[in-house]
Amino acid sequence: MSIDTDIVLDEKIKIDKDEPNKYKVIFLNDNSTPMDFVVSVLKEIFKHTAETAENITMTIHNEGSGIVGTYTYEIAEQKSVETTNIARNRGFQLQVRLEEE
Repeated sequence: MSIDTDIVLDEKIKIDKDEPNKYKVIFLNDNSTPMDFVVSVLKEIFKHTAETAENITMTIHNEGSGIVGTYTYEIAEQKSVETTNIARNRGFQLQVRLEEE
């Protein structure tokens, strides 16, 4: 006795990959953190060019705050903590805020 059984599977597995949320790192203006320090942090930690760093610093100064970068949460948090530590070690009160995009 021979039974031919053909099994046909017509399933398609769909995998949804959600991109992780992005977070903006925002510097707040204050009256005690020197602009030169802000420019140096933007170049060193956030890898901006000198020109871009100066433009962002002027935006922060003139408008009260400025977006310095947009990253996944972990990277945004790490860069903000690193910035805050450097600022406090040098006696500056630079405030950094994260905001979901």
